[in-house]
Amino acid sequence: MKIIRPLVFCFLYSISLLTPDLWAQTRPDALVEYRNGNYERAVEICKNEIALNPNNLDSHVVICWSLLRMNRFEEAAGYARAGRIINRYDVRITEILGEINYHEGRNSEALQYFQEYITLAPEGQRIDTVYYFLGEIYIRLGRYRHADIALSTAVHWMPGNAVWWTRLAYARENAGDLAEAVAAYERALALDAQLPDARRGLERSLQALRPR
Repeated sequence: MKIIRPLVFCFLYSISLLTPDLWAQTRPDALVEYRNGNYERAVEICKNEIALNPNNLDSHVVICWSLLRMNRFEEAAGYARAGRIINRYDVRITEILGEINYHEGRNSEALQYFQEYITLAPEGQRIDTVYYFLGEIYIRLGRYRHADIALSTAVHWMPGNAVWWTRLAYARENAGDLAEAVAAYERALALDAQLPDARRGLERSLQALRPR
């Protein structure tokens, strides 16, 4: 009996050491759910995590990403503002606030957040998307040369995005830079020959370039 008790103790002690690791492996992961497209599940997990720890910034970020994917912008804004209080300079929250304002049509506010992101993270993970949104905002405002600069930077970071090349071409077309517009439309069609906006834009630009 004296031999058995120490063995039992050692077994139980070893199990107690393994338990946290086993729990970590089975704990639901909001980021994994988000990446798998399970946005509602990611939101549910993040809400539980925030209830346990209101200062969990990562949970605020992932819940915002998930809500944005579901076009629930007002709800995302609440969590983004809370995240901004936790860390004023977190670039993920800054970019999220830019996206929310972009989708809700608040161009000035969106520009402010996107420009702040560029200042804080000039080579950040979302820098290509930030420049794309900037370009779209400038198109909305009729500032086509500014849109050209922003969208040129976006396709510099992501040269394989045919839609972005089409939007760059559209900005150039409206700025009167027709030869450059043709080049961008052709680049878009080289990437995706089925893009109707690119085909129509190319036809318009070539027609405008023909002598009358």
